[in-house]
Amino acid sequence: MDAEEPLNLVPLPGSERPERSGYIAHGALDAEAPVQATLVLRRRSPLPEDAFASSQSRPLTRDELAERYGASPDDVALVTRTLAPLGVTIEEENAAERRVRVSGPARVMARVFGTDLAAAKREDADDTAPSYRQRSGGLSIPAALDGVVTAVLGLDDRPQARAQFRIAMPAAVNTSYTPPQLGKVYAFPDGTDGSGQTIAIIELGGGYEQADLDTYFAGLGITPPSVIAVGVDGGDNNPGQDPNGADGEVMLDIEVAGALAPGADILVYFAPNTDAGFLDAVSTAAHADPTPAAISISWGQSEDQWTAQARTAFDQALQDAAALGVTTTVAAGDDGSSDRVGDGKAHVDFPASSPHALACGGTRLDADGTTGTVRSETVWNNGTGSGATGGGVSAVFPLPSWQANVGVPSGAGGTDAGGGANGPGGRGVPDVSAVADPQTGYRIRVDGKDIVIGGTSAVAPLWAALIARLVQSSGTRLGLLQPKLYDSIRAGQVAAGFRDITSGDNGAYTAGSGWDACTGLGVPEGSTLTGVV
Repeated sequence: MDAEEPLNLVPLPGSERPERSGYIAHGALDAEAPVQATLVLRRRSPLPEDAFASSQSRPLTRDELAERYGASPDDVALVTRTLAPLGVTIEEENAAERRVRVSGPARVMARVFGTDLAAAKREDADDTAPSYRQRSGGLSIPAALDGVVTAVLGLDDRPQARAQFRIAMPAAVNTSYTPPQLGKVYAFPDGTDGSGQTIAIIELGGGYEQADLDTYFAGLGITPPSVIAVGVDGGDNNPGQDPNGADGEVMLDIEVAGALAPGADILVYFAPNTDAGFLDAVSTAAHADPTPAAISISWGQSEDQWTAQARTAFDQALQDAAALGVTTTVAAGDDGSSDRVGDGKAHVDFPASSPHALACGGTRLDADGTTGTVRSETVWNNGTGSGATGGGVSAVFPLPSWQANVGVPSGAGGTDAGGGANGPGGRGVPDVSAVADPQTGYRIRVDGKDIVIGGTSAVAPLWAALIARLVQSSGTRLGLLQPKLYDSIRAGQVAAGFRDITSGDNGAYTAGSGWDACTGLGVPEGSTLTGVV
């Protein structure tokens, strides 16, 4: 086909790219620059709600999920047959995960997917700063793929998510805890250590040094857990010398999960910080062999900073995980009810706002780390710009059935105070919590330094470790846990297995009895949860 011949393209629904502040275009992309993208294909048939492990006798196997709800081989073949003659290279086909990885020169990829690709840098970048690809508006796809390809991700490779952690200034630290001390505070079940389980951790940058892990766990008197790095889409374990950067996130996640479930195997999936890389890492982790008990995600971004196609594809990956029996724990955000948007309205973070993620909020904790005795625990909120737990009401995901009676508001203060940002009946965030205030944070070792870190980033691996120990105790992967955690409770009622947090706010929302949009159901009483799940 002549390279200049017009293609028969159709719009790709949900691909409109929201404006991204903080970046400026500085010219067209080199026409021959290599570009990679991930195509997401439709399911053979819709995945029903009763496929999730919490509502069935056993999780689906990988083969069952692929055969019933993966992509059809005919659809995969159609994608290859359509794109290859247009100059697009098929890098990888994965019918089970409904993903096709493609690549080509920028001029080809822009033409085939109906967009313009420009070079962009951050507004405050210097000459040595990295350059990114950016696009605006919507995408198109060849007409033959209409309805077959549901998302095209990765053409725009500006960073999609941010790590949800905060470094404590030494002078501001009120007290701090080792993860095992928090295991006492939250009554992690005795006789369990995560043995026989796998915890997957998603990272979009940074890396870890094994020597730091060895030193850290030795200091706690713990045999270091098995930690294996897995590269996705060219990502790898790339530690630097900046504990304030992504290394801090990586080490926080590994050290919290490893110290609280030292018997578990920990797989750390490193991927590029793009919508494609993020999705590919989660999908790869969920479909891995052995299937993990939990996936921990400490990265996210305000819901409205994602394309609709990316949110849908990511939510479907989380559905796959739940159907396979995997519980995905996700940080709810560290910027209060605004989620750093700055428009005066309430926003929630994604992927925490997915109804197929266990959204993890944060508290401020005053406790005796030796005995586990709690003196006080309140909502984490250190004031504007200083960190507060995320939480609120989704603008895009409807209210799940298991949250129907817990009093999820339609907006801040029980009205649509978000000015339309929080529509009535949306999914409430978070589901659960634990300590996140860096002033009462976690003692962590990063790049050879011992520091204190907080943020809901720490809560996601804490809950992932608890999940691994609950699975070890029950002998069954738990999948979508919320139906059992909420278990028909009503507004103001305290759920079994939780200690309620009733004091504090995150900006637009205030804590109260029962579920609230600050700390969800509360903090865990792990030994009691063994009888709930």
